[in-house]
Amino acid sequence: MLKFMNCSQKDVLNIKDLSIRYVDSKTWVLEGLNLKLGRGERLALIGSSGSGKSTFAKVLLQIIPSGSFCRGELLLNGVDLMSLSHNDLEKLRGEMIGLVFQDPGSRLNPLMTIGEHLLDTLRAHQPDQSSSWMKNRSEELLEKVGINPLRFDAYPHEFSGGMRQRVAIALAIALNPPLIIADEPTSSLDVAIAHQIMGELSNLCDEIGSSLLLISHDLALASRWCQKMAILDEGKIVEEGYTHKILTAPKSLFANRLINAARAREDLMLLSEPTQEVVLEVESLRCWHPVGGVPWRVNWLKAINEVSFVLKVGETLGIVGVSGCGKSTLCRALLGLLPTRGGQVKLLGKNLENLKGKALKVARQSVQMVFQDPFASLNPKMNVLETVADPLLIHNITSRVAAKERARDLLKQVGLFPVENFQKRFPHQLSGGQQQRVAIARALALNPKILLCDESVSMLDAEIQADILNLLRSLQEKLGLAIIFITHDLSVASSFCHRVIVLDQGRIAEEGPADQIIRSPKSVLARKLVSASPRIISIN
Repeated sequence: MLKFMNCSQKDVLNIKDLSIRYVDSKTWVLEGLNLKLGRGERLALIGSSGSGKSTFAKVLLQIIPSGSFCRGELLLNGVDLMSLSHNDLEKLRGEMIGLVFQDPGSRLNPLMTIGEHLLDTLRAHQPDQSSSWMKNRSEELLEKVGINPLRFDAYPHEFSGGMRQRVAIALAIALNPPLIIADEPTSSLDVAIAHQIMGELSNLCDEIGSSLLLISHDLALASRWCQKMAILDEGKIVEEGYTHKILTAPKSLFANRLINAARAREDLMLLSEPTQEVVLEVESLRCWHPVGGVPWRVNWLKAINEVSFVLKVGETLGIVGVSGCGKSTLCRALLGLLPTRGGQVKLLGKNLENLKGKALKVARQSVQMVFQDPFASLNPKMNVLETVADPLLIHNITSRVAAKERARDLLKQVGLFPVENFQKRFPHQLSGGQQQRVAIARALALNPKILLCDESVSMLDAEIQADILNLLRSLQEKLGLAIIFITHDLSVASSFCHRVIVLDQGRIAEEGPADQIIRSPKSVLARKLVSASPRIISIN
């Protein structure tokens, strides 16, 4: 039996000239990669989409596709991972490497309770321990990650995103592995919860003596939590060293580009002031959901409660808040996808409550949506041209030929040119940034007055985020669009939006000019969001 633990090794991870090439491919996904991670260190592996970050995590766990070509050395506590048997690899995952995934919801079995997940891991690796020991250890792990052990029998769907990520961390540290890999662990979480999760993960790594490898596209997040950084570009490490040195004096062109893109995202300049013409007026809007009770007294979840604001032509209004504050509910209510229990929504002076049939359908064309996950929002069976033309055909606005011509014009507007190179592609043949450009083009097809952007850049890396935000800004100025920009990242909202509303449990906790709120927040929640928002520009 292979003995994994070898604490005499100075480096937990030592990678030498590692190269990976997938089956039937002539391109190296990783090439000549050298990297060391000392015991107890925190290292961030930074790269844009397609740089090889995910492949790097897969090769550490030895879960790359069968038949892939690998060369070089991959040493964990002095043991070459590429020489291990199948049984040894099963022990490796958990005992030597703990993994925290990006989306814990998709990694947890919906038919198993939280406690069963932990017990299952302990039984697989420590079968000689008693049932009572395993139960006590599981409850201890829940306490360590801030979950009440009384939730032992709860199911994943009963937990919030942040709570599910805490469960993922508990599973990762269950066997005290010397290395913990966190692969984009906070990209789907709001900034306050992300701050808590990273704080807890870092503290737990210190407590059990584990090294942390943070894989991320977020330079600001990495700069806050990791002492060292390695920059990955097209499968090669182009720069590595102490985080503050790389961020203040980068040597490689690619690191310079990433840092400039991150700063550009945080420091966008408003190009123009909105007009005084009001395009949307929301008055005392209420969106309540029944959550049980007795027949004569219903309990209500007040997801949106007495919310009022106006939106002007050419204005960008940011809606920020923690998970569960009502951001997405407000978005759906404005689109008419959720019923309301009071208040008014006036679009171009018309109360939507009073509109019926064709009049309501026409009014709804004026409000269009850009979603968080561009790939999930696009039909995988429709090519780019069909996707953009589709809204025009659904609403019977024009002929199929004219719709496709309009779609070509829209693709040019969003920067996908020459159009001939993109119009016949399907979503899976596009990068994340290109997918979001297609989604924006589709949203513009009906000539809307308002764009609702629901976390529309949160899944993109810094360079692409800056590109998409600049695109939205230029389209706004050119077309006179009003934008409602829903985000959990106050640092982005403060630079991209004219005004910001901070939502807290369905109510407006604070409202004002974006730069004013981030400089001197007044509400407790706004102060919490500001302190939790990592910013690259604060390093200089």
